[in-house]
Amino acid sequence: MLLAESTPYQNFLYALKSKDVKRQYPVMLIRFLKFIETDGETIEEKCLTLYNFAVQLDNRKKLEYHLMLYIAFQEERIKRKEISSGTLRNYLKAVKLFFIMNDILVNWDKIKIGMPAVNQTSNDRIPQNSEIIQLFEYNDIRIKPIVLTMISSGIRVGAWEWLKWKHIIPIEKEGSIVAAKVIVYGDEPEQYFSFITSEAYRSLRNYMDFRKLHGEIITGESWLIRDQWQKIDKVHGHRIGLAGKPKKLDAEGIRRLIYDSWKIQGVLKVHESESAEKHHPFKSSHGFRKFFQTNCEMVIKSEDVEILMGHGSSKRGLKANYYRPKEEYLLEQYLKVVDMLTIDEGNKLKKEVKELTKKNKEKEYLINVALMEKDREVDNLKKQDKLKEEALLKLSDQVMILMKDMQNIKSISNMEK
Repeated sequence: MLLAESTPYQNFLYALKSKDVKRQYPVMLIRFLKFIETDGETIEEKCLTLYNFAVQLDNRKKLEYHLMLYIAFQEERIKRKEISSGTLRNYLKAVKLFFIMNDILVNWDKIKIGMPAVNQTSNDRIPQNSEIIQLFEYNDIRIKPIVLTMISSGIRVGAWEWLKWKHIIPIEKEGSIVAAKVIVYGDEPEQYFSFITSEAYRSLRNYMDFRKLHGEIITGESWLIRDQWQKIDKVHGHRIGLAGKPKKLDAEGIRRLIYDSWKIQGVLKVHESESAEKHHPFKSSHGFRKFFQTNCEMVIKSEDVEILMGHGSSKRGLKANYYRPKEEYLLEQYLKVVDMLTIDEGNKLKKEVKELTKKNKEKEYLINVALMEKDREVDNLKKQDKLKEEALLKLSDQVMILMKDMQNIKSISNMEK
């Protein structure tokens, strides 16, 4: 029996599990391959060249030396603020994985000694409400539901790979939608749930209605965000229903859409060259997740926030096994922070007006109840007065009868005398 051998690059790909890792790691590996000027036209050929060189024990010292040169090169980029020290560590993760999967021996303890320390607290801030509102002005109907969903649920941009319309479940209280449950990574081992604001839910629903208006058949299986389509027949000026064949807009497409929107709206700086400083005040996509966490932790417990963000046992530790609050409790906590996760001031004003109207109705009801109680008290007093009057009249009649009886007794006594 003939058994085919896998290539070094295939071994590397075998270890990549999530879609984000499958997208990112080959890119980070090719950076290293280009730096050391590996021969080959394709990434497969370059990986094979590196493998053939690295498996020879005599070349081990040379390989370690090139790794040190690569780290030194990236350190210069860190000083120019083109990348962070955390990014460098991610670059090396891809290289190290390639070595592990191909049994390439390197003294990583020695390599790590020269690595720059990672700043555990990033300097980037969260996007401001005014900046997010500016983003909504971008000429793409999809940007608003995407952003509102991300800032009000804290989902990662990679979660869009799984999100369908059936994963959004509206929650009603007293006849109005107060939030919606969102099932993240549906039917995957990492599945969890979070919530989105009523503002985000309405934006998603409006987007779905818009798609339906143009001919798409919307079901629970419909992707939450899809590709664009031609909406108007420029010749006849009417809807031509070209939305009937939807294609999912994947996580990378959404990431690119968000980044382009920030740049086109002038919120994030457009860099003129590769050497220009690329540090932005906040992360293009991850900033929304940070927005959610920052605002939530101002009101509710960090442990509850981590659950809503889908943090597993790796971050929550033993608490993940013991602290498992019910969905009703988490919703109650989430509703406490809804106003801070709502962007449109008009929505907040409507809610305030509704709450004031409700309070006024409650006050009016209490006043009416008090007035009714007073009326009952007056009626009771009147009834008591009437009873007293009737009792006095009855007593008076009895006194008159007794007086008459006394007169009769006196008359009989006088006659006997």
